[in-house]
Amino acid sequence: MANKDASLTLKILTVNTHKGFTVFNRRFILHELREAIRSTGADIVFLQEVLGAHQLHAEKLATWPTTSQYEFLADSIWPQFAYGRNAVYPNGHHGNAVLSKFPITYHENIDISVGEKEKRGMLHCVVKPPGYDGEVHVVCVHLGLREGHRTTQMGELCKYIGNEVPQQAPLVVAGDFNDWRERGQRLLARSANLREVFCERRGRVARTFPAHFPLLRLDRIYVRNLLNFEPISLRYRPWSRLSDHAPLAVEIEL
Repeated sequence: MANKDASLTLKILTVNTHKGFTVFNRRFILHELREAIRSTGADIVFLQEVLGAHQLHAEKLATWPTTSQYEFLADSIWPQFAYGRNAVYPNGHHGNAVLSKFPITYHENIDISVGEKEKRGMLHCVVKPPGYDGEVHVVCVHLGLREGHRTTQMGELCKYIGNEVPQQAPLVVAGDFNDWRERGQRLLARSANLREVFCERRGRVARTFPAHFPLLRLDRIYVRNLLNFEPISLRYRPWSRLSDHAPLAVEIEL
């Protein structure tokens, strides 16, 4: 066990995988996406819109993996993973996932859908990095398209953090917030003491959508109780052609 005074640095990545397809579902690129995720060297990966199963795609696409998409992406690099199924339909289901190089000692998926049409969720995992005297809490989120729904969902997120995450524990909350008007910044800071890494270090939340020419600031990485953190700029290629969302990354110090 490491000394309590020793720090540990981890790299975090979040990306909306768009179910493994390019924009407008023109091409299946899950294999290329896996290589791009691997190239970042991330220790913990937050995934949104990742397919757990899809019978029609499995029947029609020769390169469709024999496992779930999150297991395929994890492969041998991230031996630990958790999946939260949000949307279920006749041919399959999709949701959020967390991939980790370190043991995941606990995970829970919370349904934060507002109404029946748009299924959304947040996946809470507790990660135990070897050599670190403590646990890291991570929450992967995908919020709704309607502002009223997002406001309710961010309130649920803050309430959940207050009830389920120890006040002094390191915490990373990341994913697709769909918060293009940035209305949630004050709420998350005030109610959960969360700081958005790009806003804190570079003055503005990052533009992530559409990936080939980012205009809207939809995705976020929020942190709490860290020694330090530094957002990472990822290359335009190949990410601009792998999803409709650009990924975000940060290096955190525990």
